[in-house]
Amino acid sequence: MTAAGTSTTQTTPIEFLHVGGPTVLLTVAGLRILTDPTFDPPGPHPVGERSLLKLTGPAVARADLGRIDLVLLSHDQHPDNLDDEGRVALAEAGQVLSTPAAAQRIPGVTGLQPWDSADVSTPDGGALTITAVPALHGPPGADAETMSGHVTGFVLSGADLPTVYVSGDNASVGLVRQIAQRFPSIDVAVLFAGAARRPGLDDPLTLTADDAVLAARALGGPLVVPVHTEGWLHFTEGPGTLARAFLQAGLQHLLRIPLAGVPLQT
Repeated sequence: MTAAGTSTTQTTPIEFLHVGGPTVLLTVAGLRILTDPTFDPPGPHPVGERSLLKLTGPAVARADLGRIDLVLLSHDQHPDNLDDEGRVALAEAGQVLSTPAAAQRIPGVTGLQPWDSADVSTPDGGALTITAVPALHGPPGADAETMSGHVTGFVLSGADLPTVYVSGDNASVGLVRQIAQRFPSIDVAVLFAGAARRPGLDDPLTLTADDAVLAARALGGPLVVPVHTEGWLHFTEGPGTLARAFLQAGLQHLLRIPLAGVPLQT
């Protein structure tokens, strides 16, 4: 698996299983890694005085997903990234990495500051390094404290393994450029897109399709697996919008749109 613009010696493929929303099961070197677990059924989900409306349920139930070695939790503040069933998944997982703020709120979570790393052993005796990277869940330039709280992304890397960027709920292409400077050979980018918006705020809280194109270019042209683009009312751009944006940019060969419940191997 080598996309245009990348330089890699990785030999081990990775498998994606999109459960829905931001929830993906990644299998890397035998490790089963889950992103932002959401398994609740459709319906309203309160967030303070507001409510987010979930439109579709998970393609795979939590109980049917099997062993989870590691959860990468971008943030715990919103039910479209961590819901009630997702919290059960955290408790059952072997390890959970997230923000320091999430670690203060949830027992058993290990918090990482931006650019901090943790090594996770693989079944074959190797190691996968997880590096926390910056993310901004709001308009570029916004203060995380006054917007949606602290959020993190992750970069997964290891010898003879693909380097994978998981963006989390990040809306800043500028931060993606910073990440690309530190990790110049990203093989796969799992981009949380969908241009999420909330009432009274015009600027998106996650990447737009056009921003996803800019992010792909900034990362050197990795394969792009977009998630968190459907299933909730507050998302304003779906997979079709992404497909058109990448086609217009001449980057359609980079895009791998996952089907919920159907394994995707790269």
